Order: sequence, then C-alpha cells, then structure tokens
Amino acid sequence: MDAADRITLTGVRAFGYHGVYPDEKRDGQEFVVDATVFLPLRRAAETDDVVDTVHYGELAERIAAIVAGDPVDLLEKLAARIADAVLLDERIDAVTVTVHKPTAPIPVPFADVSVTITRTRS
Repeated sequence: MDAADRITLTGVRAFGYHGVYPDEKRDGQEFVVDATVFLPLRRAAETDDVVDTVHYGELAERIAAIVAGDPVDLLEKLAARIADAVLLDERIDAVTVTVHKPTAPIPVPFADVSVTITRTRS
C-alpha cells in the first residue's frame, strides 16, 4: 500500500441530537465532521475512474446520515460509529474522524470542542 495515500473530507455539517444533557437531545445542534480515509489510490490515478476510489460525495452523505441518526451521549461514541461505518468499505485501510461540537454547552467562551479517533482495519 502507498501509506501516504488518503482522501480528506473537511467540514461535513449535519444536525444531530447528541449530548449528555436532556436539552441537547430535545433541541439538537449542528455537528461538524472531518474524516481522512487511508487507502491505495494508485489504481484510481492510473484509470481516472471513480469506481477505483472512494466517492467522497457518498462518504459525506454517509457521515451526515450517522450524525442525524440515533442519538448518543458522547462525541467519542459518535466518532467511533462514523469510523466503523467508513471501515465497512474494504478498500479503506484506516480512518481518522474528528467530530466538532461548536455550540457545546460550555459556560465559558470557546471556539470549538472536538474528539478525534483513528481506527484501522484489524
């Protein structure tokens, strides 16, 4: 594998109902997800055919659907759920997922809070 080959998708926005507080589950909020998938891209570069790579539009839709789906308490769980779904594509060797919660209920001024996980194919 070409270890440096990757596709990065940044800033996927979706509305979800995740959090430990009842009002977060009731009212929801926007989440932002970044994902980097690691896979060999040599064949896609040679063929110039989308079937030989990961379609990043479909990847974005899959991520957004997970964020909009069943609520969880922790960003860690949401990030793991996304990573597990991404790794269902057997062409992908590893994935790094960052879930941002820019409007988290934090009582002091802040710019962002996020959780980043990396998962590899076993």
